[in-house]
Amino acid sequence: MELKHKTPMLDQLETGPWPSFVSDLKREAESRKTNPNGIDFQCPAEMPEDLLGVVELSYEHGRTHWKHGGIVGVFGYGGGVIGRYCDQPEMFPAVAHFHTLRINQPSSKFYTTEYLEQLMDLCERRGSGITNMHGSTGDIVFLGSHTPQLEEIFWELTHNINQDLGGSGGNLRTPSCCLSGARCEFACIDTQHICHTFTNEYQDELHRPAFPYKFKFKFDGCPNCCVASLARSDLAFIGTWRDDIRIDQEAVKAYVGGELKPNAGAHKDRDWGAFDIQKEVIDLCPTECMGWDGSKLSIDTKNCTRCMHCINTMPRALRVGQDTGVSLLCGAKAPILDGAQMGSLLVPFIKCEDPYDELKEIIEGLWDWWMEEGKNRERIGELMKRQGFQRALEAIGLKAVPQHVKEPRSNPYVFWKEEEVPGGWKRDINEFRKYHQR
Repeated sequence: MELKHKTPMLDQLETGPWPSFVSDLKREAESRKTNPNGIDFQCPAEMPEDLLGVVELSYEHGRTHWKHGGIVGVFGYGGGVIGRYCDQPEMFPAVAHFHTLRINQPSSKFYTTEYLEQLMDLCERRGSGITNMHGSTGDIVFLGSHTPQLEEIFWELTHNINQDLGGSGGNLRTPSCCLSGARCEFACIDTQHICHTFTNEYQDELHRPAFPYKFKFKFDGCPNCCVASLARSDLAFIGTWRDDIRIDQEAVKAYVGGELKPNAGAHKDRDWGAFDIQKEVIDLCPTECMGWDGSKLSIDTKNCTRCMHCINTMPRALRVGQDTGVSLLCGAKAPILDGAQMGSLLVPFIKCEDPYDELKEIIEGLWDWWMEEGKNRERIGELMKRQGFQRALEAIGLKAVPQHVKEPRSNPYVFWKEEEVPGGWKRDINEFRKYHQR
C-alpha cells in the first residue's frame, strides 16, 4: 500500500542489517489505513504517516520540526505528559499535536499479557498506536496523542488499568529497578519492594514538580549494576554486603581443574583455553586482595571493593556475603549542562529494611538542601560539584569516613573545621611553626 508521503532518506534506514523504526512506522501506518480490527480511532488514523513525513522533512532540512507550544497535562498532575507540537501543521495535520505520555512501569517490568493488551488497545484508540517500551527514562511511553485525548487516557489508565502516569519535568522521575531476587541469585536487597514502596511514598514529588530539575532513583540489587544506577541516577541504591564473600574451596578446585566452566559457561562457543585462576581472577582484582596458593583461595575482606569480578567468573565457587544492605551513590547524570558525572559514594553501607526510614531521612535531607541551594536546571550532582561534597554530607547529617576521600593526601573531598578538631587546627599550626623556629 502506498503511503501519502515520499520518504527516500528514511527508506535508506531500512537497508541496513538491523531492524528499523521506519519499518515499524510503515507497518503501523498501513494497519491504521486498512483498520482490520475496526478500531474507533479518537486521533487521526494518519498519525504514523504524517510522523514519517515530519521526520523525513527534518532529515532533509537538518533541524527539528517539533516545537514546544505551551504546557499541556492532566488535571492535578504537573508531570507525566510532554507537550509536543509540529511547526508545519498544514503539511502534517495528523501530528499537529503529538504529545507524549509516560506510563509508570511496574517494578522490574513484569507484565501479564492482559495488562499489555489493555495498554496497547488504549494507545491505538486514543493515540498514534506507537509505543516506546522503556527508553532512557525507564517508562512505558505512548508516542503521540492529541490534546483532547490526554484526560481520556489518564481516566482510562487509572480507572480501568489501575496504572499511573510516570514522571517528567523538574520532579522525581519514575523509579526503576533490576530483576532482583525474582531472577537473580546475586541480589543483596529486594529492589522490587523498595522501588514500589518509594514510588508510592513520593507520589507528590513524582507528579507535582517542585525541584530545580529532574531527580532519578535507580535500584540495583548488586554491584553488577544491571540498571546502570551508578552512571544514570541522581541517587543510586546498590545492593552490597559487609561480611566475607562465601567461598566453596572444592568448587574453586573444580574451576581450576576444568570440571566447571568459568563465567557460567557464557563463552561455550569459543575455546579460550584452560582456565587460569591466577591470570583471570587473582591478577585482575583491582585491590589485589585475593590470593591462591595452589590449593586454597583467600580474600582479604577489608580491602575488597565488591567489584563482583571474581563472583561473576566463578559463580559456583563464590557467593555474596550474608550481612547485606545497600550503598548510596549520589550525583550521576548525563552530559547536558556540565558534562557527564558518575555517582559519588555517599553512604558506604546501610541496612535496607522495610519501612526504610533511615533511607528516607537521607533522601529528604538531600532534597531540602538541593531545593534551597540549587539553581534552575541544576542537577544535584552539579550542586555537589559547585558547593563541595562536604555540604552534601552536612545536609544529611553524616560524618566523613575514609571512603569519602577522593585522592589521599592531595585532594580530599572533606576539609575539617576548627571546631571539629580537638584543640583546634590553629594551635597545631602554631606548634608546628615553633618547632621549626627552634
